[in-house]
Amino acid sequence: MTLVIDTEHLTKFYGSSRGIVDVDLDVEVGDVFGFLGPNGAGKTTTIRILLDLLRPSSGTATVLGLDARADGVSIRGRVGYLPGEYALYPRLTGAETLRYYANLRGGVDWPYVDTLARRLDFDQARRAGDLSTGNKRKLGLIQAFMHRPELLILDEPTAGLDPLVQREFYAMVDEAHAAGQTIFLSSHVLPEVQRVCSRVGFVREGRLVAVEDVAALGKKAVHHVEIEFAGAAPASEFETLAGVGAVRATDHRLGFTVTGTLDAIVKTAARHEVVAMTSHEPDLEDLFLAYYGEGAADAAAGEGADDAA
Repeated sequence: MTLVIDTEHLTKFYGSSRGIVDVDLDVEVGDVFGFLGPNGAGKTTTIRILLDLLRPSSGTATVLGLDARADGVSIRGRVGYLPGEYALYPRLTGAETLRYYANLRGGVDWPYVDTLARRLDFDQARRAGDLSTGNKRKLGLIQAFMHRPELLILDEPTAGLDPLVQREFYAMVDEAHAAGQTIFLSSHVLPEVQRVCSRVGFVREGRLVAVEDVAALGKKAVHHVEIEFAGAAPASEFETLAGVGAVRATDHRLGFTVTGTLDAIVKTAARHEVVAMTSHEPDLEDLFLAYYGEGAADAAAGEGADDAA
């Protein structure tokens, strides 16, 4: 088996409302695959179908070589899953919650659970009903990772986590990848996907519109660059550079957009005395515009509540 996730023409409608349409997705063994798109794009719908928590309107899905619809129980036994909305028993402590899940799985390596809790700075003695959103997320991550599953399916895994805990989560993903586990995570945060994923699929309005190696994203990403020179801003030298657009000059300052790498920009700027230079990393809206053209970001922003379902 080389494909851990394989879907063909996977489609889901909620009555007359669009969920996902004709999604053809393949995730190979050992992949760290990012499923990237705005809220409402269809990410959560796809994940729930893979785990047989929703039934598709048409199309097929296999997970770990098993039919997602016929073998849902077997699949869930081999998967670590973090849902976007994590429901808990409010009176159970974190430790009691984790032992409950561990018993359902026939037991886990409890020292490893304690290690995960320490790494995520999670207090297992607190009741679930008293936990903040971020601490509920930590608890969900521990239960997803604690049995070292073949496949991790993580829906918006860093939502509500502070930066230090996010960094620890990224380290956990790196370690799982090194151990041969496959990771499928959804996100609407571009830097997160770039940090942890080897491949990324872009979903918009329920359709998978592109799958790229993360290394290729830089060739399409749009950077916003601002340079302050000691003398007059040499706008004409930058206007002719490949990938440069929207050049604007004000006295000693020059601003523009760059599609692709910044190598030519840096070399051109080095001919002059540079006082300061800033480059803003591309965000998801910029990347959508690079892939879909004008109006894509507006369309994405106007999408409905599919992922909240």
